[in-house]
Amino acid sequence: MDYTIGYYSEEVQEQILTLPDTLAARYIVLTRRMVSLGPNLGEPHTKAFGGGLFELRLKGAEGIARVFFCTLVGRRIVMLHSFLKKSEKTPPREREIAERRMKEVKHENA
Repeated sequence: MDYTIGYYSEEVQEQILTLPDTLAARYIVLTRRMVSLGPNLGEPHTKAFGGGLFELRLKGAEGIARVFFCTLVGRRIVMLHSFLKKSEKTPPREREIAERRMKEVKHENA
């Protein structure tokens, strides 16, 4: 049974769909793999942050992007937040946005 991928909002989906070409292509390849194999692809593709928060790690000719996601009961993956990475470490603000959205999504689906 495959997983399904959803989005926190239309805005998040639009941000992901408007990533630069090589990053968008990488997103498509990795999410297809997630649908069939599950959300934990392991590093360097995915990384667990703890508490149910994960990041999808995208690298392409235009740079690096991250997409935070969580999983829900029923083999559902929810994309929470995306951003283009400009520094070595993930900015705390980006992670805080994802954590807040994850709490909302999990609370709505409890």
